[in-house]
Parts: sequence; C-alpha cells; structure tokens
Amino acid sequence: MTTEATTPTPGVPADQVHTDLWVERTGTRRYTGRSSRGGEVLIGSQDVEGVFTPGELLKIALAACTGMSSDRPLARRLGDDYDATIRVSGDADRENEVYPRIEEILEIDLSELDPDAAARLLVVVERAIDAVCTVGRTVKAGAEVDLRIQTD
Repeated sequence: MTTEATTPTPGVPADQVHTDLWVERTGTRRYTGRSSRGGEVLIGSQDVEGVFTPGELLKIALAACTGMSSDRPLARRLGDDYDATIRVSGDADRENEVYPRIEEILEIDLSELDPDAAARLLVVVERAIDAVCTVGRTVKAGAEVDLRIQTD
C-alpha cells in the first residue's frame, strides 16, 4: 500500500487531520503497523521477541490515552516536568477470545500537595480521562467493527 504523508493544514487542528494507518505482513505472524506520519510499530505473536501482540497494543493504547487525557490538568498543577507511569494489564479469556477486564494504574507523586488539593486534582484528572480518552470511551461503548475483504 502506498500513501502520501499527511501534512498539517494551516488553521486545521492537528486532531482533525486525517492519518492513514495500515499493517503490512513481514513474516509468519509478524506485521509492521504504519502511519502516514512515519510511525511504525512491530506486531507479532507472543513468542516473538521485540514485538507487541495486538492485545498488548490495545492495552498500551488505552494507557497512553489515559496519560495524554490527564496530561493537561496534571501539568497545570504539578508542572510540565512531572513523572507519570500508567500500568495496564488484563488477561485474555481464550475460550471467548476477549479481554473481559482491563485494569489501569496511574502512578503519580502527589506528596507535595496537601490531601485536599490532591483529592481535588484526582477528581479533575478522572473527569478529564472520562471526557476525552477516546480509546477508553470506545472500549467502554463497544465499538462496531466493519471488516471488508478486498481481493485483486
């Protein structure tokens, strides 16, 4: 598949610029995910070193979305150089081939805030994540997937 790189359009917010995404097979149960912005991610089965499984990517996308959604309120209160780690886990139900539960833990140091200020900040952070984490909102809503198979 060939695509043209997406270039920013003056006056159009970055989140409204279309990015082409695709996955190319690179070997047995190995793929490379690509974006028209030049991003790449290696994908494969669990027994292959140096790759993410599709399920791991789903969980990482959720954790990254949580982090990005909470970034503004946390940076506003803690400063731009705050540290955060979002741990994400969830075992697959192999009988039904689903992840019935995904757990996230946002690790952040709020020790410099008094308990009331920390509690208020956590409320703001949770609201921000609930409002703008597209991946989390999509998973919770149960997105409809439309697969079409194109042949030559």
